[in-house]
Amino acid sequence: MTETEKPLVHLVDDDEAIRHSASFMLRLAGYRVQTHKDGVSFLEALSGVEKGCILLDVQMPKLNGLEVQKELNERGCEMPVVVLTGHGDVSVAVQAMKAGAVNFVEKPYEKQVLLQALDEAFDRLDSKAKSNLQKADAEKRLMKLSPRERDVLNGLVDGLTNKAIANDLDISPRTVEIHRSNLMEKLDVKSLSAALHIAFAAGLGD
Repeated sequence: MTETEKPLVHLVDDDEAIRHSASFMLRLAGYRVQTHKDGVSFLEALSGVEKGCILLDVQMPKLNGLEVQKELNERGCEMPVVVLTGHGDVSVAVQAMKAGAVNFVEKPYEKQVLLQALDEAFDRLDSKAKSNLQKADAEKRLMKLSPRERDVLNGLVDGLTNKAIANDLDISPRTVEIHRSNLMEKLDVKSLSAALHIAFAAGLGD
């Protein structure tokens, strides 16, 4: 594969150390990387950049990641977005996915988790139709869930923590964890983001 055939990642993060370490790791993994010091500079350069995948940090000055994502949507940008969130920042990740992000990765991220998220994003770029879950298929999968599992999924769609869902449903956080594990098994998914994709494809959270 020539250098120009390698998939391109636009890394948008205001932390210079993360830009340096992440771009080094991504290049070793076979990606080309263009770094952007914040969302404003990326949006200014957008019309002239090569198509690729956007790795977008949420916590940035001037414009945060969600605001950048909103602007990308308004401009009709079809590049897939993977969002970098702070540890445990589920509500922000859910907002990003509702706005169309392919995936989210929590900082500090594990190399394999990040690379897998980018693989999914590039699959989306290669074939939007193939990787977009059809509404009917998503609805069929959700029919496997018990009413309580569905309640827990609705809580996750709203960006709630396990503890907040437990409070809402008047059950223990441990029970929520069990329901969450069961619903992911029934939906045949390994990550929260994959479960959310199915929920959004079925129209939950609209």
